Amino acid sequence: MTEHIAIVGGGTGGTVLANTLAEKLGTELDTGAVRITLFNDGPDHVYKPVWLYVAFGQREPADGRRPLREVVDDRVDIRQDYVLDVDHGRRELELQTVVDPVAYDKLVVATGAKLAPEQVPGLAEGAHHFYGEDGAQALRDELLTMEGGHVVLSVVGTPHMCPAAPLEFTFMLDDWLRERDRRDEFEITYTYPIMRVHGNEQIAAWAEPRLEARNVAVETMFNAEAVDPDAGAITAMEGTTLDYDLLVAIPPHTGSDFVESAGLGDGGWVDVDRHTLEATGFEDSYAIGDAAQTGVPKAGSAAHYQANVVAQRLASEVRDRPATAVYDGKTLCFIETGMDDATFVEFDYETPPSPGEPTRALHWSKLAYNESYWLTARGLL
Repeated sequence: MTEHIAIVGGGTGGTVLANTLAEKLGTELDTGAVRITLFNDGPDHVYKPVWLYVAFGQREPADGRRPLREVVDDRVDIRQDYVLDVDHGRRELELQTVVDPVAYDKLVVATGAKLAPEQVPGLAEGAHHFYGEDGAQALRDELLTMEGGHVVLSVVGTPHMCPAAPLEFTFMLDDWLRERDRRDEFEITYTYPIMRVHGNEQIAAWAEPRLEARNVAVETMFNAEAVDPDAGAITAMEGTTLDYDLLVAIPPHTGSDFVESAGLGDGGWVDVDRHTLEATGFEDSYAIGDAAQTGVPKAGSAAHYQANVVAQRLASEVRDRPATAVYDGKTLCFIETGMDDATFVEFDYETPPSPGEPTRALHWSKLAYNESYWLTARGLL
């Protein structure tokens, strides 16, 4: 009997998991004892960190997009479809384009996160962002034609993908304007919805004096509740209103509708054991990456490490051995601190991040990682 492993979502977590499983279960795939299917609602694999650089004209959207077939092991079946629901009792997936459900034995949810600007009135119409291809290109065009004024970077929704990105954008914008001798023509304000500039206490303490040194105004405890595009104003539920000439927002995020309909968790986020990554209350089901409620940032490195853990666990289960691999919360992040400098943090459930002094070498290390990403997704590095 063939054991079927179904992976829903072809982002970083799903792709790394599929490739790692193909490597670990090569013998079982060759004999037909196992088959692996990766379900994705589009034909491409997208490397989202590229979009930050698109906004500053340093990358093109195509640099972050490859056909999924090019980055996934040939022994893995790829099925382009949208998974609508799960029948946990029958272990079947309901798909959008076919009537007959698809049976599975092991399920991994890697459906990621998506933007939900509609949650804040006026946000979609009045704000730019760099969390998508179209948004990053529109922001780039706006920055290139803007002749000065007040730029507001507002973190509207948390949790969101890549928690360091709002700080990175702010530091890069400051540097980008200084390189063009135009910084004096712009005011920059950074807003965050709690009483510090970042969700992580250590990163907030590191970033706050650097924002001050760059003459970036800071508004904490700013929970945006409405944007007036005609007036150029964003208002927080705390009563503060900021006028802007350019609003760059981190929109609210949600998970996949499929997670909610399948009863795996609220808001599209899957409730999991943060060590085993097993979906709470459901046998033979895991979640990884942005979709998993582990408490660590929604970062590609976390998805990568989680994929390796689940691959080890699934390989053990297929071979009727105890699954002992666990995730320790390991996350790595480069943080751009300008156009030519960056720092680096590494942390886990027990050890908090400790950002160091930015260096040019770390900036180039981040760019080198971006270039080599396609090899890491393939499992070749």
